[in-house]
Formats: sequence, C-alpha cells, structure tokens
Amino acid sequence: MDLRTNYMGLALSSPLVASASPLTGEIGNVRALEDHGAGAVVLPSIFAEQIEAEGRRHEHLSGAGAASSPEARSYFPTSDQYQLQAYQYLDVVRRASDAVHIPVIASLNGVSEDSWTSYATQLQQAGASALELNIYFIPSEFDLTGRDVEQRYLGIVRAVRERITIPFAVKLSPYFSAPAHFACELAVAGADALVLFNRFYQPDIDTVRLKLRHDLALSQPHEIRLPLLWIAILHGRTTASLAASTGVQNADDVVKYLLAGADVVMTTSALLAHGVGHMRTLVDGLRHWLDSRDMGELGRMRGMLSQRNIARPEDYQRANYIKILQGYERGAVPAGPH
Repeated sequence: MDLRTNYMGLALSSPLVASASPLTGEIGNVRALEDHGAGAVVLPSIFAEQIEAEGRRHEHLSGAGAASSPEARSYFPTSDQYQLQAYQYLDVVRRASDAVHIPVIASLNGVSEDSWTSYATQLQQAGASALELNIYFIPSEFDLTGRDVEQRYLGIVRAVRERITIPFAVKLSPYFSAPAHFACELAVAGADALVLFNRFYQPDIDTVRLKLRHDLALSQPHEIRLPLLWIAILHGRTTASLAASTGVQNADDVVKYLLAGADVVMTTSALLAHGVGHMRTLVDGLRHWLDSRDMGELGRMRGMLSQRNIARPEDYQRANYIKILQGYERGAVPAGPH
C-alpha cells in the first residue's frame, strides 16, 4: 500500500501529520510518532512574545536599555510563562531534526513582519525542514478593513519568503470574506501550503467568579465541515499544497479530507485525547479503507469528491444549503452534529 504524498515539496511517507501541540515538543514523542506512521511532525508554536522576551533578557544581561522603564517592561509576559523559551526552541528543532527521518516543521506564531523574519532564518539554520506561519491577531480596530487584514498577512508572507529558502505554510483562519481569492494571493506571495483552518481559542465567561475563563476545548468531529468545504473548493485551483486541520478523530475523518482534496491531514486533539499511539490507528484505518476498495495508492482517492471532480459542483455551494434545510423539513436529516 503506497501512502506517499507530497506536501509543499516535501516527500512524505504518509499523509498523516501530527500538528503543533505540547506532545510534539518532546523528542521521545516525535520518535514515537514517526514509528506509528506520521509523515511529518509540526513542533509546538514559538510565539513572537517569547522571542521578544528573550531579546529583552539579553538586553538586560548586557546592560543595554538600562535607562528604560521597569514599569513598562512589567507589562510584557516573561519567558517562564511559556512552554519553551526562544533559545530552547532552536535546540528542540535541532534535536528533533536529528532524531527522526521524517520532516520536522517549526511553527512560528506572531503578528507583525518584525516578529517573523529574523527568527524564521534561525529556524531554517537550526535544521527545520519547513515552517508553519501561524498568524493570529484579533482585528478589533474599528478603522481596520478586511483588505487591511489581508495585506498584513500578505506582507508577512512576502517578508518571510525573501529571507528563507525552505518551504513554509500559512495557517489560516476561516474568517476571510473571500477565502478562495485570498488563498491564491497567498500562493502568489510565496506560501507553499495553506493549513485550513486554525482553531482560535476565544475566552469564555465564568458567571460565578465574574472573570474570563481561558480553558482549552479539544476539536470535535462535527467541526470538520467548514475546512472540508474549502479544501474541496480549492483542490486543483491553487498552486499551494492543502493541509486539513480540525475535527480529525478517526480514520473516517482522514478519508473525508483526502477525498475532498487535502494533500495531508493534521491532527492534534485526537493525539492529546488518546496518546501518540493513536497515530497508528489513523494510519492503519486509512490503509484498510484503501485496501477494501482495491486502491493501491493514495493518489487514486485524493480529490475524488472535490468540487471540480463531482458531477454537480453546485452541491458545494448554495444547492447544498437548500438540500440540507429541505431534507430536515422532511425529516430526512437527523438533528445535531453527525
């Protein structure tokens, strides 16, 4: 059974990728994920705030900025508030890259161009096979337009492309007004892959203690539908590789994403819930699905049900909306996620 795939120019032995999580920050887990069939591993994100905190630490040790206000410095997060400090992260990249044969992808999370370019170069020098740019900010300014937000993303992509030679992916949010057009713009700007979609973690409100709650909710299978839609629409229509993310709990979810046209399928929540050994369950389940249909290679199924390959492309658009609502009215569609 041939599960090989290509992701942003990287040859992978399997389309299953362990995405960024605390699990992938441990070298032992990275080795285990390779043993269990992962085609690649994305390391936990290094945040711009960590890099900036590390820079301030060096300035303090060298005596630079001695006249700056200590009160102002206190507003910034300290390095020990994060899982991995900036200098430690580079070491993890080096050790992980040396420990396994599969590609090790570093994840960089920031907001501005300055947060990305110099550290992206250091990650490449540390041995990362590729980068994943996790651009996360809340466009809460009232004078910020949708195009302004897109231009910020495009500026980051162009700046990083000028500084590094290894491939990189952009992890997107689902909240852009015209995702298809923007996806093509990102590819033209230099992105080698798009990860659909980023799960932003919004705060909740504790009505007893009257304060914000910042707890983590793992993804659920019903969340697959939005990224499934856009991967099916984008398949074959952009030069960027497509990575599916969100809602992957079992092999059936993996199969759905691949049928829609994903080049790779990423999972985090399932590994956090079931352990790194669950990667083997997903890989074996995919093998079984292919074998039961006499498909000897992954390429035969990829994109079979993408928008451009189905008989009724409109079923991915307004026709789907109408069918679902009419089906529910007739009692043909059960209520709730399924």
